[in-house]
Amino acid sequence: MKWFYIMLCAMFLLGCSSEAGTETEKAGGKGSTPQDEGTEKKSRNDDKEVDSKEEQAENKEENEIEKAQAKPEYKMNEMYALEPIADANPQVVLLTIDDAPDKYALDMAHILKKLEAPAIFFVNGHFINTPEKEKMLKEIYDLGFVIGNHTYSHSDLTTLPEEKQLEEIVSVNDIVEKVTGERPKFFRAPFGKNTDKSKEIAAQEGMVLMNWTYGYDWESQYKTGDAISDIMVNTPYLQNGANLLMHDREWTRDGLEKMVQGLREKGYDMADPNLIAIE
Repeated sequence: MKWFYIMLCAMFLLGCSSEAGTETEKAGGKGSTPQDEGTEKKSRNDDKEVDSKEEQAENKEENEIEKAQAKPEYKMNEMYALEPIADANPQVVLLTIDDAPDKYALDMAHILKKLEAPAIFFVNGHFINTPEKEKMLKEIYDLGFVIGNHTYSHSDLTTLPEEKQLEEIVSVNDIVEKVTGERPKFFRAPFGKNTDKSKEIAAQEGMVLMNWTYGYDWESQYKTGDAISDIMVNTPYLQNGANLLMHDREWTRDGLEKMVQGLREKGYDMADPNLIAIE
């Protein structure tokens, strides 16, 4: 009888121990401590960060493959407008934004991304002078936009000696390549004023020279969102292949969405710069 009571007590104690372990598992996941939870949370965050970086790398690789596989559909004519090659859609316009990345270029990139409207962002080297600005440029590039060269300091090239012109142009290509991994394929001289030397440098760097068909956002009467969007859509210079010049400006940003919508209502598509022949 004595042994019977001993065995009964032992079974009771074993049952209590099992119940306590179950409660511990419910409360903390197999007896986890706050330190364990913190470690687990950090591990999950690290996994998310790795996934995000892998996704960005995959997107970049896909973009590079698409660029490599894309066949040119347009060429730049002597008036710096687009001409279709073969049976490409002739009713297109090219969106270009100069003086980036100053204050509003990233906002403009996000607006255009939302609208699925491609564009070229022509950058000045003196704006890419901090880690924050480098990050901004990289984000614009990662959103899928083409980066063009607009010289380092936005100086009039016709006033500079040839050595300085070389520095103004090539230094920007070096900066852009360092930040994005890709050198610019388009060059726009400040004020649209090229020299024989700048044309030579652009050719050596494998860049297409580009000016524009029309632009208005530096004129005082168009420094509101409504005014700039209206004139960019209703100007008499709007035509097939038109090369639209804009700048990194608050009012241009404010009018950008309405501008793109207005152009589309008139039947124009936004040309993909990646489909322009590099000659």
